[in-house]
Amino acid sequence: MIVVTGGAGFIGSNLIKELNNQGFNNILIVDDLTDGAKHKNMNRLNFFDYVDYKDFLPNIDRFGVKMIFHQGACSDTTERNGRYMMQTNYEYSKELLTFCINKRVRMFYASSASVYGDGKNGFRESPECEYPLNMYAFSKYQFDRFVELNERHLSAQLVGLRYFNVYGPQENHKGKMASVAFHAYNQVKNGGRISLFEGSENFRRDFIHVDDVVKVNIFFLDNPDLIGVYNCGSGKAESFTAVAEAVKTVYNHAKIETIPFPEELTGKYQTFTQADLTKLRRDGYNEDFMDVGAGVKKYVKILSESGGYLT
Repeated sequence: MIVVTGGAGFIGSNLIKELNNQGFNNILIVDDLTDGAKHKNMNRLNFFDYVDYKDFLPNIDRFGVKMIFHQGACSDTTERNGRYMMQTNYEYSKELLTFCINKRVRMFYASSASVYGDGKNGFRESPECEYPLNMYAFSKYQFDRFVELNERHLSAQLVGLRYFNVYGPQENHKGKMASVAFHAYNQVKNGGRISLFEGSENFRRDFIHVDDVVKVNIFFLDNPDLIGVYNCGSGKAESFTAVAEAVKTVYNHAKIETIPFPEELTGKYQTFTQADLTKLRRDGYNEDFMDVGAGVKKYVKILSESGGYLT
C-alpha cells in the first residue's frame, strides 16, 4: 500500500494523479476533510481507500504500508498557535518516521524553503543557511533536524523535499495561502484588477509549478538509493509582478494595482528566495523547470476550463 498523507490537498492530489498515470492505484489517502470542499480534489483520482489523519496512526499496522508520501501539514504561515503547529507538523511526522524506521518503509516528506528565513546566508541544504521566521517554518525546520539526528537508524529510503513557492491546479481550498497566480486569476475574473503589495516588483521568489514538484518526487521514487534533504524549486527568482504580468498576457484588459504592505507580515516575510539546485543536479535530476511565463499560462488555462481542478 502506498500512503499519501495530504492526498486530498494540493501537492498530494497532483502526486496521486501521476502515480495513477504510472499504474499505481493501491493508494491510501490520509487527510482531514473538515473542509468538505476538498473532496473535489479526489474526484478524478484512483485510490483504494481514505482515512482521517487522526485515525491513521493508531491503526497504521493494519494497512500493509510499503511507502509513505507525507505531504500533509498545516501550511498556514500566519498561524501563531505554536502548540497546534508542532503537534500537527512535527509530532505527527516524528511518529510516521519512527514507524518507517522500525518497519523498513520508504518515506518521502514535504519540507519547506521557509526554513531559510530571509535567505541572507543562501539557500543551500546546510545549517548555516537556516533560520525560520514563523511557526510553520520552525515546525518544518525542527523535523528536518530530527531526521538528521536519526539518519544512522535508517533502514529504508528517506527523502525530504524543501518546496519553494508551488502553484498549479487543485489549490482552491488553500484560501489566503493559495498562490499569487491563483489570486491574480480570480481577481481578474471578479473585477479585472490584480492587487499586489507595494514593492512587489522587488519581491522575488522561486516559483515552481506543481507538475515539476511531482516530477521531482517521482525521480526519487525511481532512485531508491538516494537519501537526504533536497531543495525543490526552479532555481530561478522571479518577481510577484512577473506572475501578475503572466496572467495579464491571457487577459489583456486586466489592470495591476498596489496595496499597502501588511504591518503584521513585517519581519516574517521572505522577500527573496532562489533554490540552490547543486545537490539535486549532482545526484542526477536533469529535467528543466517551467518558468513563470509558461507555468502560469498553463495554470490559467486549467483555471478557466475547469475552475482549477484536474479532469
